[in-house]
Amino acid sequence: NGAAFSKVRGSQSGQDSTRWHVVRKFLGLISSHNIPVYLIDPLILGLVDKDIEQIRSSPDGPSPQCKYFCAPRDFTTFALLDKTWKHEVGLFRTAEKMGFQWLKIINKDPRLDGMDDLSGMEIPLHYIFKLASHAIHLVVFYERSGNYLWHGPLRLKQHMDRKFVPFRKLHFGRYPGAYEKPELLHVSIDDLKVQIPKNPSSFLEEISHSRFLECRYREARAFFQLYPDDASLDAVEFRKKAKSLLHLAALTLNNLGVKFWLSSGTCLGWYRQCNVIPHSKDVDLGIFIRDYKAEIIPAFQKAGLPLKHKFGKVEDSLELSFQGEDDVKLDIFFFYEEDDHIWNGGTQAKSGKKFKYLFPKFTLCWTEFVELKVHVPCETLQYVEANYGPGWKVPVKAWDWKSSPSNVQNNGVWPVDEWDDVIQIY
Repeated sequence: NGAAFSKVRGSQSGQDSTRWHVVRKFLGLISSHNIPVYLIDPLILGLVDKDIEQIRSSPDGPSPQCKYFCAPRDFTTFALLDKTWKHEVGLFRTAEKMGFQWLKIINKDPRLDGMDDLSGMEIPLHYIFKLASHAIHLVVFYERSGNYLWHGPLRLKQHMDRKFVPFRKLHFGRYPGAYEKPELLHVSIDDLKVQIPKNPSSFLEEISHSRFLECRYREARAFFQLYPDDASLDAVEFRKKAKSLLHLAALTLNNLGVKFWLSSGTCLGWYRQCNVIPHSKDVDLGIFIRDYKAEIIPAFQKAGLPLKHKFGKVEDSLELSFQGEDDVKLDIFFFYEEDDHIWNGGTQAKSGKKFKYLFPKFTLCWTEFVELKVHVPCETLQYVEANYGPGWKVPVKAWDWKSSPSNVQNNGVWPVDEWDDVIQIY
């Protein structure tokens, strides 16, 4: 052991070399059980990202001192893909022989939740291995049907030792998170061979916006007991078309790098009944005006969705509508931020009247909807209530966009000389 450690030149003795030793021991433990883990520690990846070109060009090159794994911190975080590992009892026996204490956190598997089944089989979500004064946090990622990776929250059961590690400081425990599948790179850092995300900066960017909200299946079931689901042929057909339209819209906007979220009736359908509302007749998306790109219209037309109407202008009340299959349309509303609220506009084509819909400020979270990883407002209840009022739980089939929403205000009239620009119908 001493000989291997002496290669990490310039490291001080004491605390920081302890960290390096613990990480090395952990890597030895998991390689002896053929468990492929990769490094997702934000602090270390931040340091690695600064030197990424140098690290890539010399995968085995020695670093002059222990720069990454000796940085001061209480734990080091790794990720494990569930399907690459069978849960082996032997791992924990070996860990104990090596001096590790360990903790396994399990919770319900949301992938098994659905309208028909809330059995919630439990799955491992987090492992913590502790040695000396340092801990390894191993986050288990699961593949979900929207072709992305998900990790669960870290919730301690009643009997667990809350002083085992400083749980509140763990980066991947407060909320569930959703991530793209990363490409991995084998590198040598501080004389330790590890895998890291090939593009550390984009992974670090994902961490800050990774919070995931699960669909509310329990509430959706209660809703359908009161209001049985429409299982008519028309409803089934509409949902199928709406799903494929949403997938096409997501692909188009993701390719442009434009962030969007489920809005209006589509957001209400997700929140209230975990599905598309069959009588809604369209798919609604929101985009912050700061993320607007001129390529949006040509990109949708190229994807086979012709522009149906364009109301407003970039500076004021912009909205776009594209024609999907048959009579299903895609409405994109652009949102404008003020100091204390956010709003989007509406235009009545025949009169030039303008309307404004006010929302409390919100942030964006990931969810899964119709087998798609997609954004919704994290503060969903406030968002839905702003739009549909306190009675949002009751289905309304007769909806007038100019008067029904709780948050609608008159916003003047477009000057007649601007109509050619701000009211375009195709």
